[in-house]
Amino acid sequence: MHRAMLMTLYATGLRRTEAATLKVADIDSKRMVIHVHEGKGRRDRDIPLSAKLLEVLREYWRWMRPKTYLFPGTVKGWRADVPISPKMMWEACREAAIRAGLNPKISPHCLRHSYATHLLEAGTDLYTIQKLLGHADLRHTLVYLHLSRTHLHSAASPLDTLQLADSSLARRSRKLLPHESANG
Repeated sequence: MHRAMLMTLYATGLRRTEAATLKVADIDSKRMVIHVHEGKGRRDRDIPLSAKLLEVLREYWRWMRPKTYLFPGTVKGWRADVPISPKMMWEACREAAIRAGLNPKISPHCLRHSYATHLLEAGTDLYTIQKLLGHADLRHTLVYLHLSRTHLHSAASPLDTLQLADSSLARRSRKLLPHESANG
């Protein structure tokens, strides 16, 4: 279950509360989208459903057989048809980080940041990333984008697009400019 939760967070950029309240019916495999109902700001949105995530979710569904909520919670220690606690997302991240030998302070929000950054690095425009994350304002999206050194170095200088004359053909003047002195 933790594997499916973490893969869902990373593959969709969902907030942990959005993932916790995700319903089985929100997974639209025909259209390959995940419906987010009343995300932050009570805004609905659709997020593309990755083929790999769909495969993982189908395997998870066959094992868990959730009824209403994709990730069912518990009541008095027994599995129930209620949403999982968003705190469980934290626990899943912490446990996975420890198992992987990473900093145990990795959070579900780190997966959201990674989703946004990796979309940008793959060439997705900022407006699309904004809509996928469910942000009303582009400034909120910019906070999530931690550009990698590779991405920064891939930005071309405008000078590189200009056709320049061969510098060996340039006239060179030996005249001094008015502010230059002959002695120094």
